[in-house]
Amino acid sequence: MGGTVETLFREYKVYIKYVLLFSAAYLVKCVFEFLYNRSAAGQDTRQVEETADEADSPLYEASGKSVVEDSQGNYFYDKYLTDTESEKNVHIPFSLPRFEPEEMKKRARDFYELVNKRRSCRFFSPDPVPRDVLEQCILAAGTSPSGAHTEPWQFVVVYNKEDRLAIREIVEDEEKVNYERRMGKNWLQDLAKIKTTFVKEYISDADCIILVFKSPFHYKNGVKHNNWYYEASVSISVGILLCALNNVGLVTVTSTPMNCGPAIRRLLGRPEHEKLAFLLPVGYPANSATVPDLHRKPLDKICTFI
Repeated sequence: MGGTVETLFREYKVYIKYVLLFSAAYLVKCVFEFLYNRSAAGQDTRQVEETADEADSPLYEASGKSVVEDSQGNYFYDKYLTDTESEKNVHIPFSLPRFEPEEMKKRARDFYELVNKRRSCRFFSPDPVPRDVLEQCILAAGTSPSGAHTEPWQFVVVYNKEDRLAIREIVEDEEKVNYERRMGKNWLQDLAKIKTTFVKEYISDADCIILVFKSPFHYKNGVKHNNWYYEASVSISVGILLCALNNVGLVTVTSTPMNCGPAIRRLLGRPEHEKLAFLLPVGYPANSATVPDLHRKPLDKICTFI
């Protein structure tokens, strides 16, 4: 009997070896799947709990909706409004003056001609920019629409020369790395016509800079709430700010310094949840200022009427 077993073992040794290897591999696979699923389930639970706490939104509580109809036949979820918020959730009459077609055309043409003069300028005069003018421009930017009216922007105006020099140093250190290592060949080729380098004199040359921070969430009465569509909201507000600055004869350049946000945020003592979106030097153009001879696309290249 012993000889028979030994003979069979020798004969099927290779097959037994493969069976054992496959069994071990399958066991390892099962263990990894178990650990992964357990980790993912825990993470999902934490995310759901955290998001449900953060977001007063029907996206996270689809059941038990309490729907009412207002006088205009619109529906809203009243269960998400507190008594105080319900009192404030009042819609008021709204209207704009209705112009005659010819007046509309003139206003549209005048506004286009105004904003079409806007150019990104990198050469600044040191002449002072009146603070009250900037305040009005920033108030205009603050009229931007935002997701659920969360207004996720913060405009930090830096006049202090020492702070601007420190910010310039932070930006140039990172930009040097960007130009030498991070940016690809195609990116650098596209920038060639603009003639930019990692040196950013305009940060210290302009009379001031506006740092635009975006916030993915905010706190209300000590409770954390999401800011919906904060990226798009902040970008729209900056577009309005550019028009407002151009309207009063000031220039800027929309800078988005890569990898500089945390260091600048710490330098200025800003909250950790604020993320740097734009750096805008603001001032008057220098007497010797130049801009690239670029041309904008015509209407038929940017618009389609259907």
